[in-house]
Formats: sequence, C-alpha cells, structure tokens
Amino acid sequence: MPEARGSLVDDAVYRPVRSGNSLEDTVARLMQTIRLGVVAPGQALPSERELALRFSVSRDTVREAIRELADAGYLASRRGRYGGTFVSDPLPLPVASLATLPTAAELDDILGLRDILEVGAARAAAARSLDAAERSALWTRLREVAASGPADYRRLDSRLHLTVAEVVGVPSLVTLMADNRSRINELLESFPLLARNIEHSNRQHEQIVLAILAGDAEGAAGAMREHLEGSGALLRGFLG
Repeated sequence: MPEARGSLVDDAVYRPVRSGNSLEDTVARLMQTIRLGVVAPGQALPSERELALRFSVSRDTVREAIRELADAGYLASRRGRYGGTFVSDPLPLPVASLATLPTAAELDDILGLRDILEVGAARAAAARSLDAAERSALWTRLREVAASGPADYRRLDSRLHLTVAEVVGVPSLVTLMADNRSRINELLESFPLLARNIEHSNRQHEQIVLAILAGDAEGAAGAMREHLEGSGALLRGFLG
C-alpha cells in the first residue's frame, strides 16, 4: 500500500519544489516516490491537482512531468472511472550510465552522509518511547522486506529504513534521508542484487529493529552501522 497522506515520508517526497527548475524538480520528485517505494508498481499516484498543490507548481507542469516519465516507461495513464496515473509494473530495467556514476569523492560524500543520518536515526529511534502504532509500523516493514522477492526488495528495504527515521519524529530528518536514499538506490540499481547479501541484510534488519524496540540505543546504532558498511562495500566494489 502507498503511504497514507500526511505521514512524514509522504511530506518529504511531496514537498514544494524550487521555482527555478520546476519541471526538472517535479520529474525528480516523482522519480523519488518511485525509487523509495512511496507509490509501488501498479499503484496510482495522487491526482494531478493534489500533486500540483503539494509541489506548489501548475497542473501543466505536473502533466508535463508525468508525460516525460511515461515516455521513459516509469508511469502509465489510464482513462475511465478508475483511471489515473499509475507506476508501471514492471518498472523499466535500469540502464547504468558512466555520466551518472559518482567519482570516488562523491561516493564517499553520499555514503558519509548516509552513515551520519541513518546511524543517528537508529540511535534516536531506540532512545524514544515508541507508541503501539510506531512499533507496529517497524514490525510491518521488517516483515515486508523479509518476505519480498528481488523485484521489490530495494523498494521495501528503503521503506524500512525510512520508517526508522519516521518514528524519530523529526520531519527534516526524513526529508534528508529520503533525498540521500534516493541517490543510493539509483547507484544500487547499476548492479544486480546478490542472494547471499539479501539473506545477510535481512538478519541485520532484524537486529536493528529488535534493538530499537528494546530501547537499546547503542545496540541499534551499532547494528545499523554494520549494516551500512556492507552495502557501502558493495557500492565501492562495483562503482569504485
């Protein structure tokens, strides 16, 4: 299911875009909703009217951005009573481009920011007294990613990580993590998923969530740090 309107993750990806590059920023923000799994393959985007309001752009800009992504194969429009704009299912296969790959310094920057944000988020989440809904959300996301297949794994992995940030209760943290995670996912899509890595990641996800729910701040931070080191090594190995 897509995120309920009004959640912190929802607010992070559907925030107003910059006026100077409104079309490009709208396209990028819609791609972010796809990469982060805010709207899953086969599910509908919010209406053009709602997107225009949330992004603070005209409906023409939203319509043009949707058209660009439809031409690229990421979105499809349907007419009729149950019509709308839907995320393509399946999504087009990613095409790695040397022009989009980061330099070693850029990769260090992307991963360095991720470590600061996500390790800090795990520590802060564990330090809070979570209510029943927040605890349930973490369990649900953990189960979803553990049960997912290769086609959905990265999307649901991102949803779990963003839920950790969401339960911290600091909206700007979710925004920063969503932006960083979108770039990370773009890089991860340049090489295939590894079955053994998925198994290892799922065990680490469980350690992270259990530590958060137990209120073990340092345990959660340590488990998250170890988890990120694994994917960081893969990114450096494939892209470095």
